[in-house]
Amino acid sequence: MTRRPQNTRDRLTQTAARLFQRSGYNGVGLTEILTEARAPKGSLYHHFPKGKQDLALAAASWASDGMRDMIAASFNDAQDFRAGVTTLCHKIAKLFDSSPQWETCPIAATLFESPDNPTFRDHADRLYESWIEDVRGHAERFGVAHPDMAADTLFIVMQGGWQLARARRDSNVLRRLPEHIPWDRFQPDGECGLTRPDPDR
Repeated sequence: MTRRPQNTRDRLTQTAARLFQRSGYNGVGLTEILTEARAPKGSLYHHFPKGKQDLALAAASWASDGMRDMIAASFNDAQDFRAGVTTLCHKIAKLFDSSPQWETCPIAATLFESPDNPTFRDHADRLYESWIEDVRGHAERFGVAHPDMAADTLFIVMQGGWQLARARRDSNVLRRLPEHIPWDRFQPDGECGLTRPDPDR
């Protein structure tokens, strides 16, 4: 089966995401993006009227969608919430191993280098909240106590874990993240709130 070639918009978006993650928003110029994406300059402003800013927003959204797909794949078939967290951490570790290990989170690399840009700040907040909301939904589905806290805790642990893994050049930091989560806080009334609820109870 012949693979359909990427359209120009997708090629620009994914190229920008990769370059921003590697060098940061301010470390990448439009000429480099266009060259890497093999795209004419006119196509950039056709798809992204505000140029680099619009491209950065699209690149961050594309990267965020990939993370949300990873969250879904980790939790949808999990036996309990803790198993889903463990699977997600292993998937992130595998992603870390497959990329240059000095790279930061693509959303942070793209949107946080312009702290005075409210559009970037608001977009990053929405994207990160979408990850937290997805995890919160799975926590609720599995009957975890304090699902808001569980989702926030996982996000904080993952972000810190990625930075420490970068510093140590060691993806096992990410695989061990479940060991740093206070599971006892998420057990309602002393019972195990980390497993799928029994429908017959």
